[in-house]
Amino acid sequence: MWRIKGSCAALLLFLAYISVSSVNADSLSAPLNVTIKALEGNSAIVTWDILEGDPVIGFAITQQKKDVRMLRFIQEVNTTTRSCALWDLEEDTEYIVHVQSISMSGTSPLSEPVLFRTPKESEKLASKSPDEVTMEEVGQAAQLRAGELIIIVVVLVMWAGKNVTSNQAVSRCDSSVLSPV
Repeated sequence: MWRIKGSCAALLLFLAYISVSSVNADSLSAPLNVTIKALEGNSAIVTWDILEGDPVIGFAITQQKKDVRMLRFIQEVNTTTRSCALWDLEEDTEYIVHVQSISMSGTSPLSEPVLFRTPKESEKLASKSPDEVTMEEVGQAAQLRAGELIIIVVVLVMWAGKNVTSNQAVSRCDSSVLSPV
């Protein structure tokens, strides 16, 4: 039963891939310089370039585990971005990625395949030195500092407004006492 459902899901995914790739646009070039960045145990970012002047309105990415027939298809339209996050990856696993450009008239040919391996979590932790600070840690500290700064500014503005009002009241009282009757 599970084997039939899995086969049907794989077949539907394959048919969706074929339907997008079967309408090739003559004017679109395959994406260039496809690279993997920010590689972690369970995620990565794929980036690419396109030729200047290509009327691209989106992209399609195919992601596949090496030596496994299962395929993930990601499609985005109405975007000019040249990167995409790959998520829910398994650590210490090889993947193959292709990128296609999408225009109003169809899709480009597939990019050259990019093969990469996700690291083991232990490799990631071992490569971090005790003095190394991650972006997550920096981001949390920056958020805390920004929040503290907002509170300090609000308190100072309220205090300054209170003192201006108090000084005006004192100067009014002083001028009434000093003015001749």
